[in-house]
Amino acid sequence: MTDEAPQMTHEEALDALERLRRRERRNRRDAHAKGLLQGICSMLKPGDVVLDCGANIGKVSAQLAQTGATVHAFEPDPYAFGELQKCLAGCDNVVLHNAAVGVEDGAIKLMRAQNFDDNPRGASVKSTVVQGGRMIDEDGEQAIDVPQVSLIGLIRELTTRHGEIAFLKMDIEGAELDILERMLQERLFDGIRLTVAETHEHKFKALRPRFKALRRAVAEDYSPTRVNLDWI
Repeated sequence: MTDEAPQMTHEEALDALERLRRRERRNRRDAHAKGLLQGICSMLKPGDVVLDCGANIGKVSAQLAQTGATVHAFEPDPYAFGELQKCLAGCDNVVLHNAAVGVEDGAIKLMRAQNFDDNPRGASVKSTVVQGGRMIDEDGEQAIDVPQVSLIGLIRELTTRHGEIAFLKMDIEGAELDILERMLQERLFDGIRLTVAETHEHKFKALRPRFKALRRAVAEDYSPTRVNLDWI
């Protein structure tokens, strides 16, 4: 007598196929992002100002810092911020901010993945201030209050002071939607040489119509070489 592997239902098979397709698309975007970052770094120089929002443990910030540009790196998760500090120790051209970014200054609740304690390094990339995400511990002990800096205000300040921001990267687990909508409304992209963002509509089903409208509106006003919403 042999044990037979359990058979997938039709719905399970479709879900598995979609996960594979999503992984393949993500791998392609990841490869594109790595190439794009190399190109960006080749054009940055001392005196340029760049913003890394959602810096996590510092992989992107470290490459940006090597160019000599002034890097403002934002990371709200305390665990990830500790790793970020280690990664960028001794980099005098990097300003570290243990804070989330949003439309307004203030404080906000940061929610972590349900498996955070098992794998804090891997799970820290999922920490979010937006409710409704998949596998997020919204009401448990993992939810913590963190400071929030107005990215809108900072962009206005830096563009006034320096003339332009050379590069802005956003990977902030859904919080990018409010910020990008406001940036489009106030035409803040005009003062930034290149903005890239990873959007997270796949994680927040209720926000998909707004993300769709945002993408359409951005595409009407800016080329992907100026505003790229497919960072990864």
